[in-house]
Amino acid sequence: MKGTISIDQERCKGCELCVEFCPAKAIRLSDRLNGKGYFVAAFDDGKECTGCGTCAVMCPEVAIEVMKS
Repeated sequence: MKGTISIDQERCKGCELCVEFCPAKAIRLSDRLNGKGYFVAAFDDGKECTGCGTCAVMCPEVAIEVMKS
């Protein structure tokens, strides 16, 4: 199964829990700042999302949505 993720970058606080717990290592911390001054998480285009949903479960800000395909 494959998936895609959507990250609400204005809700993200750059805690990196999604980065740490992604089994596919498909999320990284970007060099982009959001309106609150946090470096935000971003999907790594070179990787493949499995659609497991672990990132969304771990996100304390509920900033990640996972869509399975």
